[in-house]
This record gives sequence, structure tokens and C-alpha cells, in this order.
Amino acid sequence: MWRSTDGARVSTPTLPTALHLIGPDAVSGGTGGQLPHVNPATGQTRQLDLAGPAEVDAAVAAARQAFPVWSGLEPMARRYLLQRLAQKLNEHADELAGLSTWESGMPVRYAATMAATGPAEWFDYYAGWADKLNGEVIGAWNFNYTLPEPYGVVAAIVPFNGPIWEIGMKAAPALAAGNTVVIKPPELAPYTSVLFGQLCLDAGIPPGVVNIVLAGPEGTSALVSHPGIDKISFTGSAGTGRKILAAAATNLTPVLLELGGKSSVLIFDDADVDAAVAAVAQFAIAQNAGQICTSPNRVLAQPGVYDEVVDKLTAVAEGFTVGDPLSPETQVGPVISNASAQRILSMISDGVAAGTARVTLGGARLGGELTTGAFVAPTVLADVSPASALAQNEIFGPVATVSRVTDDDEAVAVANDVEQGLAAYVFSRDFSRCHTFARRLLVGSVSINGLGNHMIYSPFGGKKGSGFGREGGRAGIEEFVSVKSVSAQL
Repeated sequence: MWRSTDGARVSTPTLPTALHLIGPDAVSGGTGGQLPHVNPATGQTRQLDLAGPAEVDAAVAAARQAFPVWSGLEPMARRYLLQRLAQKLNEHADELAGLSTWESGMPVRYAATMAATGPAEWFDYYAGWADKLNGEVIGAWNFNYTLPEPYGVVAAIVPFNGPIWEIGMKAAPALAAGNTVVIKPPELAPYTSVLFGQLCLDAGIPPGVVNIVLAGPEGTSALVSHPGIDKISFTGSAGTGRKILAAAATNLTPVLLELGGKSSVLIFDDADVDAAVAAVAQFAIAQNAGQICTSPNRVLAQPGVYDEVVDKLTAVAEGFTVGDPLSPETQVGPVISNASAQRILSMISDGVAAGTARVTLGGARLGGELTTGAFVAPTVLADVSPASALAQNEIFGPVATVSRVTDDDEAVAVANDVEQGLAAYVFSRDFSRCHTFARRLLVGSVSINGLGNHMIYSPFGGKKGSGFGREGGRAGIEEFVSVKSVSAQL
């Protein structure tokens, strides 16, 4: 049992024991060994049975067998079934939220959106694309037209910080286009994906169209190098992304990679500082404990507002409620694991010791009733050197860094001087300046005076070390079709 902050006792959610879905069957056990799953809020553990090459082979075979059936359906039939799945996700929002809070420590105030209602919108949106993937007639001397066709079997590998949200980003367009999928959930947060697989069957999606294999390194390697996989979509670390890309090269399997970011927030002297600080505090520190790939945690402030930004960001973050993720009052939960907490705190202590950062808030692990969990205090670091590890590397925790930039040219240079290129944020009342910066920043998406850079209907993806390919909008479904050209003499 957990005890919430108001003293009420809350039952542990029913955790599935069969962690794989292969065709119509929920499969227990696995040839990939075992791994303990640790609840990051309480330290409670439960053994996971991992899939190995045998389960991966079976899942790919099931997906290949189901492909002619699924791709052969009338597009309107696929649309209807995906809309039914969206409905199922909404109907099971409480159950999915409970599992999400258990598996990853996500505060309940965010869990339903991240694990159910948000993903439902992805499936509902892409359901509408199922019957709108038209080719084109090309003007030429002969009759030439194109056919957009599904690839076949798609491997979707999703991260711990929003598994079902990411499944929505990947599986929804893949399925709408007529592909079948093999989903590899994260070992650190496996349970919501298992329930998702069951909801697919409940919605009437034919067995084998959606398969789930909870695999460790051995099983994942077997999946991405499998000759029966026709496309791979991966979100995660750059290191793992490079390994997947290398494995995919064996079969020349096309790959979509979203490899995280180090997103700068440019706050100019004429900005609405309160709006900028509120956005940074909420999205970089509070929500999901800063474990968001587009987290606006690298603040670059001009001299006229620098002290105000540091003071106000520190004050807002200091007011956040940290604790039991089951409590609706909790704004900041734990990070995903003790290892992650230790890594974050080591980065902070190394930066402070090197004189490249100054702590204005946090910078420590929380104790007391939170000792058993992986809780890192909301942290604000000022006077951070742009060349330091804290400013260059993804922290993936409830930490915001603030650096000083003197003018517009320096702001652009510092913002672009990182390996990643996923997202950036610009706060200024001068719209001409904002749109000029949008062109100069080497990232996949730019938000002006807000956080609107990750919309279902808008393409999302990175440049440089953040990968390639796009998710969202028309571009998101076009990632999962191959265009065939047909030409006939008249």
C-alpha cells in the first residue's frame, strides 16, 4: 500500500503478469531473462520477464501474417477501428493513469493526459488520415501516377517518460497508413503498454496488428536487426540511437530517430519575464520532473532581465509541492530511478565544484519520507558557463540552468553551440526579432512566447544530434508510407 499525503491508504494497482502480446495471446515469461522493476517513488520492486529473440521472432511473424489483412481493409474501416481505440483509451483513463503513476512516479495530476487522453487524441487525429492518403497524377507524355503504400511491419521503440504518448506518436500514423507494429516498451515503465495492447484487441483491431514485446538489450537487438522489420521508429538516447542505426544498416532498414535535446530558452530584455519564467518552471522543472526531451531548461537571458529571471525562477520553483505522486497536490514527483538521481546530482556537484554554476535552489536529494524514492529537489543553477557540461548535456531532471548572453548574435551562437537540435524557445515582444531568430536557430521546432512546439497536427523532430524524421501532422504519416510510381503508355 501507499499512503497519500492526506493519510488515506491507496491500493496498489493491479499489475499485469503477462508482459508480452503476440498475435492474440498475452504471453508470460520470456527467453530474455529477468529484470527488477523499481517503483521510483517508493522503492518497491517487482520482477519483469523479458522477451528474447524467440519472442521477437514470434511477434514479427504475427505482424507479418496480419499485414495483408490490415493493409487490405478499406481505409474507412481502419479509421473506424482507430477511433474505437481512442475511445477505449479515454474509457480506461483512470486505470492507465494509475499504472503510469506506479511504473514511473508521474504525478497523478499529469498521468491521465500523458497515458490516456493525450494518446487518444493522436489515434483520433491519425484515424482521420487513414482515408486521405492520396497519390497524385503527374503531368507527362504518358499516364503517370503515384501510390502511397505502407512499408509493412514497423518496430516502435518508446521511452520511459511517456510510453503511451509515444505509442500514439508512432503507432497511430503507422497503423493509419496500413502498417502493422511491434512495440518495444521501456523496461523502466512497462505496464501501461501492456494494457494498451489489450485495449487494441478490445477495440476490434485484428490480432497481430499490434504486438508488444518487453525486451532488454538482447531482445531489442534482435528486433532492430530482424529481416522481417520494414521500418524502425525510435525515441531515446543518442547512444542507443547510434546502435540501432548501425544494426538497421545490416538490412538497410529505414529508421526514424528522435534522440533528445538540449533546448535553449532565449529571454530578451523586452520579454514578458513572468510568462517566460512560468513556462520554464512548469515544463523544465515540475512536469514529469523535467524528464521531457523538449524541456526548456537551458535559459539564456540578456543583462537587462538576467537577475529578474534568476530571482523569479527560483521563487516559482521553490513553491512547487514535491512528494507522493498519488496526491493531486503534488507537482514534482521522483525521477525514474536512483541511478538517474545520482547522475543528475553528480552533474550538479561537478559543475559547482568547477566554478561553472551557482546553486540558487535545490541541488540535493530529498530525504525524510521521500528517502526511499528517487526524489531530486527542484533546482535552479545561475551563472552557468555555456561551455560547461551542465549547459551542453541533457540533464533530464528537475533542473534549469541560467546563463547570461549580452546581445542577439551571442544568443544565437550560444543556442546553436550544442550537439542537439530538437527545440528552442524565444521570448520577446518584438515579433520581427522572434521570427528572425526562428530562422537562425538550428533546431527542428521553435516556440515564440510560449510552449506550443509539440502539436499533433504539426511536424516534430530534430536536427544535428537530435536525430531525423518527423512525427505529427501530415509529415508524421508520410514517414510510414513508401511512394510507388506507376507509368502507362497512352
